[in-house]
Amino acid sequence: MSRNLSLSFEFFPPQTAEGMQKLHATRKQLEVLKPEFFSVTFGAGGSTRDRTLETVSQIQADGYPAAPHLSCVGSTRDNIRAILQTYKSLGIKRIVALRGDLPSGMASTGEFQYANELIEFIRKESGNHFHLEVAAYPEYHPQAKSPRDDLDNFVRKVKAGADSAITQYFYNADSYFHFVEQCRKQGVTIPIVPGIMPIVKFSQLARFSDACGAEIPRWIRKTLESYGDDADAIKAFGEEVVTKLGERLLAGGAPGLHFYTLNQSAACLSICKNLGISPQ
Repeated sequence: MSRNLSLSFEFFPPQTAEGMQKLHATRKQLEVLKPEFFSVTFGAGGSTRDRTLETVSQIQADGYPAAPHLSCVGSTRDNIRAILQTYKSLGIKRIVALRGDLPSGMASTGEFQYANELIEFIRKESGNHFHLEVAAYPEYHPQAKSPRDDLDNFVRKVKAGADSAITQYFYNADSYFHFVEQCRKQGVTIPIVPGIMPIVKFSQLARFSDACGAEIPRWIRKTLESYGDDADAIKAFGEEVVTKLGERLLAGGAPGLHFYTLNQSAACLSICKNLGISPQ
């Protein structure tokens, strides 16, 4: 398969030294695929800010491009400005700019309400230093008033200065193609890379999906439920489902794939191998 596609992997910042060691091993296993970047999440209200910084610092120090998530909920212009300066000093060139979630108990969104405001601020502060990724929701953001409202929100982020987008994960390729088509009709030309979630544990997947509004098609959910505690069967079925999804997305013109790794490499490596994405 041609490698004119964008390949990237997302991690979350580990909470312990042992977790950092495991993540380092995971990253080494994925580095053979020569991804365009590794992204690192940023907890609700910036709750993992220091650990996000530590993780991206290690990735950059090892010679790989890191793309920290930066959420504006609960933030001020001054602390976002300080974070941008820190990332500049580390040589970071890409940021995933998000609104983010309010932590439970936090009443105020801070000085930014929406992601487009954060993007405008980053552009004002840093010009074109950073390649800005934004989030897209083929099955619509769970808090969107309507599909049209969700699309309008996405277009605002693009007009504010986004360079490309990464979608929430999904298992229905038609939702992605429909979303991209709607965006193109609105004059959006930036790459929209589909987010891929390997299926490893059904209970975990169901919990994440219920929280973020990503649909697990009934046939997938029922099949996974039928396997009960048979971890091998779940992994094998999950690999087949996600491989076929990836094949259809790439055949249909998706510019690449962004894997939500959950800090694990095995499923990602297997799916990439099935797709003909081989070590460089």
